[in-house]
Amino acid sequence: MNRYLQKVLDEIREKNKNEKEYIQAVDEVLTSIEPVIEKHDEYENIALLERMTEPERLITFRVPYVNDEGKTIVHRGYRVQFSSLIGPYKGGLRFHPSVNQSIMKFLGFEQIFKNALTGLPIGGGKGGSDFDPKGKSDGEIMRFCQSFMTELQRHIGQDIDVPAGDIGVGEREIGYMFGQYKRIKDTYEGGVLTGKGLSYGGSLARKEATGYGLIYFMREMLNSNGQSLEGKTTVISGAGNVAIYACQKAQEFGMNVVAMSDSQGCIYDKNGIDLDLIKQIKEVERGRISEYIKVHKDAQYLESSAIWEIKTDIALPCATQNELNLDDAEKLVKNGVIAIGEGANMPCTKEATEYLLAHKILVAPAKASNAGGVATSAIEMSQNSMRYYLTFEEVDKKLENIMINIFNSCKIAAEEYNLGNNYVAGANIAAFRKLAKAMKAQGIV
Repeated sequence: MNRYLQKVLDEIREKNKNEKEYIQAVDEVLTSIEPVIEKHDEYENIALLERMTEPERLITFRVPYVNDEGKTIVHRGYRVQFSSLIGPYKGGLRFHPSVNQSIMKFLGFEQIFKNALTGLPIGGGKGGSDFDPKGKSDGEIMRFCQSFMTELQRHIGQDIDVPAGDIGVGEREIGYMFGQYKRIKDTYEGGVLTGKGLSYGGSLARKEATGYGLIYFMREMLNSNGQSLEGKTTVISGAGNVAIYACQKAQEFGMNVVAMSDSQGCIYDKNGIDLDLIKQIKEVERGRISEYIKVHKDAQYLESSAIWEIKTDIALPCATQNELNLDDAEKLVKNGVIAIGEGANMPCTKEATEYLLAHKILVAPAKASNAGGVATSAIEMSQNSMRYYLTFEEVDKKLENIMINIFNSCKIAAEEYNLGNNYVAGANIAAFRKLAKAMKAQGIV
């Protein structure tokens, strides 16, 4: 490895010993940009990589709230304001028991590159809490969100830092936080949060954007390699917004989606997933995917991880980080998979990605293929600034064009460095070059 890259990686591993997800994310990016670093000796002199991999600001805070039994519960909140190189910090809020500093930093770091690929003026950040909304009443969730925003409001603003939703944070949670922000600030600042409800400044197609964007990217990737989506058997892990709307767009494009999952299990329906039923279970009833087999008795209910054992042409991991490991990758390759589309953030382990690429499987990397959500958030910010709303079709068309441009950026960068169809490296290189140019231009800050 390049000496400067190795030095930076060693320092990051030493300084962040207990942050495995963050180290993994940095390792994956830095390793793949080696051809660029080889051409730019001047980067070491200005500590470009050291600055790019260190958050501009890391905020942690106490979040107390009173549950329905009158007991006070205390959680920890985070906001990682990683990079404002090309715009205000932008990235979601995650409410999940697994949230810790490592996951927040990994997500924030990924967000810098993802946002750069969109071509829109947004920096990178991430936040959240180890609070779990599952099983909580609306009142408990409201009180937690209000407490969380009481501190977060000190650090955000439509020209400073613009959070959105992520795992555990949907329109309901965004609404409670926006209401508290407005109450404290005593002003209507529509662009401070994205993923808002349509009745108070949200954008049409925002809910669908990440899933739709994933399929638009997959279409471009397959078409570029002499393939098409139509008729391809597909499995999708997860049953949240990304998975549901990836399934919807996939079915519109003639793909045969046969499996979906949640944290408890996996549904395999060889006749094709009944998406209306999935939406009823997950979006309306907030139930478990196992309810599916009560209606479709010929479907099978399996363990969550069994989704990667199903014979499929295309696999779309859309649940969470590191859900697809080396063993899963080997099973997919053995069963004839031709392409992987990362709908979640870093859903494949590094070993799984390397194995897939070594076996000539097309891999759509998360920072490119799931950028549709944040791109549409930026479109929501634009609408808020204009005091004007775009139609669903207008937003969807902008989203499609952005995803086409992202794929082309990945493809061009990969070709320029003789990396063939390694779009994982192509995405990292395309984003890094834009960020490095901005960092050099802005001096040592």
